[in-house]
Amino acid sequence: MLIRRRRPWDLPADSVTPKDVYLSRRRFMAGAAAGAVAAGAALPAGPAAAAVERPGQRPALAPLQDTAWSTLDRADKLTPYDDVTGYNNFYELGTDKGDPKRHAGRLVTQPWTVTVDGACARPGQIAYDDFIRPHPLEERIYRLRCVEAWSMVVPWVGFPLGAALQRFEPTSAAKYVRFETIHDPEMLPAQRSRSVLDWPYVEGLRLDEAMHPLTLLAVGLYGEELPAQNGAPLRLVVPWKYGFKSIKSIVRISFVEEMPQTTWAAYGGGSEYGFYANVNPTVDHPRWSQATERRLEGGSVFTAFTRRRDTLLFNGYDDVAPLYAGMDLAKWF
Repeated sequence: MLIRRRRPWDLPADSVTPKDVYLSRRRFMAGAAAGAVAAGAALPAGPAAAAVERPGQRPALAPLQDTAWSTLDRADKLTPYDDVTGYNNFYELGTDKGDPKRHAGRLVTQPWTVTVDGACARPGQIAYDDFIRPHPLEERIYRLRCVEAWSMVVPWVGFPLGAALQRFEPTSAAKYVRFETIHDPEMLPAQRSRSVLDWPYVEGLRLDEAMHPLTLLAVGLYGEELPAQNGAPLRLVVPWKYGFKSIKSIVRISFVEEMPQTTWAAYGGGSEYGFYANVNPTVDHPRWSQATERRLEGGSVFTAFTRRRDTLLFNGYDDVAPLYAGMDLAKWF
């Protein structure tokens, strides 16, 4: 069954948003093959939600019936679904914030495989359904802080990355985890040019960061299948880091000994975006301050953002501070 234990960051759902508003969207993912996924993930029995056919994606599954909630201030409100899915950075689908939603149909997510390799005892290429099957799915509400100084509050559905990594038995040589997104210039024309970024998109975490219980592999949001523009079918969510660390549409996970060269850390010679990318109000981007942020809360293009608010160290997830004990966070930014 879904994880029910209380943790330091858990909070009752009704203190964040009205329960009936949230439950109105609790429909979730997978397709014919996902009947096995639902059983393997030990989802509660119940009538399946009506299937919604989407080209290249899986129809809906039974609604989830339990929730793990992350700590939020009472002033934190869920970002409306249309904004979460309509205001994105996913450069493979275009550089304008609305481009990913406009071009989402280009990203075909079925079939999908994930390759796990490197310093582990059980490497392999695994079909998406087999990759997620062993894991109970949780719903978690996390703040999402973009390096561009805007933020959202998103209800993700997924499972801890660490639980997945343990299945592949990393060896003592594994010090970092490298992630790679899909590279298919025929499907994603933006990848035909390297004028913006080098492809494929690569991200990485230290192994202890990857194993932290807050680190999530997301397969959905707002109780529904993860939309293509948000990184379907599988993306990383690391809530105490800037959003660019949460790599989308993952096709490869590698256990490596050396810190991987990641896409944004390499951009501009490495002076603008660090490997660690921890949210930190005292370490500014060379071109703007990180001391405050704008929260996206819906409305017209002129009123979608609230007044600026203070940025929280580690995005408010103080539980991760021991990971960086003794480190100079301005040097290792």
